[in-house]
Amino acid sequence: MSNFSDYCEVKVIDHILRSSTFSKPSGIYLALVTTLATDSSTGSTLVEPSGGGYARYSLGAPADATWTRGSSTTGVATNAASITFTASGGNYGTVVGIALVDAATNGNVLLYSGTLTGGSKTINDGDSLVFAIGDISVTVA
Repeated sequence: MSNFSDYCEVKVIDHILRSSTFSKPSGIYLALVTTLATDSSTGSTLVEPSGGGYARYSLGAPADATWTRGSSTTGVATNAASITFTASGGNYGTVVGIALVDAATNGNVLLYSGTLTGGSKTINDGDSLVFAIGDISVTVA
C-alpha cells in the first residue's frame, strides 16, 4: 500500500516544510473496500462491504508494536500481527483493496489506501480474509 491520501500529503508538507504541526490520530482502523479509494476519499466516502458482520479492524493507537519498519533507512512499514476479517451471516462481496482510516465508522480522514496484492477477493458468508504478519505494507517513497 503506497497511496498517501491528499490529507496526509498536505499534513506532511505542512509539518516538515511549514509552521503547522501534525497530531497523530488516536486510533487507526483497517477498512476493506469494494471500490478503490482515491487520494481525495475520506473515511466517510469509502465504499466498504455492508452486512455480513463487517466492521473495520481496530489497529489501536499508532504504536511500534503494531507496525514493523524493516530498517532505519527504508520508508516501509508492515503489520506486526495477523489480521482476520470473517464474513458472518452474509457476504462481503468482492474486496478490491484496503484503507487505513482514523475512525471505526465514517471518520473524516483517509490516511493510506491500496489494492490487494494478487487481485480482488470475493468474500462469501463464512469466508475469511487473512492478512498474515508482513502482508500489509505501507510505503513512503
